[in-house]
Amino acid sequence: MSGHIFLKTAAMVLLFVLASVVHAAVVHTAGDAAAGKVQVTACVACHGQDGATGLDGSYPNLAGQHEKYLLRQLQAIQSGDRAVLLMAGQLTNKTEQNLADMAAYYASLPAKSSQAVGEDEQVAMAQQIYRGGIARKDVAACTACHNPSGTGNAAAGFPHLAGQPAQYTTVQLKAYRENQRVTDATYGGMMRDIAEGLTDTEIGALADYIQGLR
Repeated sequence: MSGHIFLKTAAMVLLFVLASVVHAAVVHTAGDAAAGKVQVTACVACHGQDGATGLDGSYPNLAGQHEKYLLRQLQAIQSGDRAVLLMAGQLTNKTEQNLADMAAYYASLPAKSSQAVGEDEQVAMAQQIYRGGIARKDVAACTACHNPSGTGNAAAGFPHLAGQPAQYTTVQLKAYRENQRVTDATYGGMMRDIAEGLTDTEIGALADYIQGLR
């Protein structure tokens, strides 16, 4: 492991620890899953009744996603910090409590898994990136924050990745790489930093691998 990638991974672990401490110290709006079910009536059109069978692979699976992460994304979309064209206006009249309830509802649903469809060589490359990073390009391993099984970390607000549609993940990684998605600012821009070192081929393979994680 190169010195740079070691330092980067160490910094990510430190951020994880600090995020966990902040989570424990700060009182967040408590979400009510039952109330959230009422708030997401319009959401089923794109995300499905179960939060994981949307119209196509461009929509993220929300079922089983961590509540803290979901709330942060809903807040970012509502404020405009995260631009999602199809979500424009959907959260305009939602209160902070409404958003917390929506996050709690989707977090309460069972997560779904999907089948990866990549070739063996792509899977091997993606597994290496996910578990070991790319030392020569200072790309840190995804496991540092998202867990070897892709379940992320609820306390730190690191999302559950396993089972996410490859199409959706590909778009998000490219958005981070092109500095079009900046929702990692809380964590020092580490997703943009990592994605910057990934080619389209590596992103595609990684996205497919993540889809098949269980």
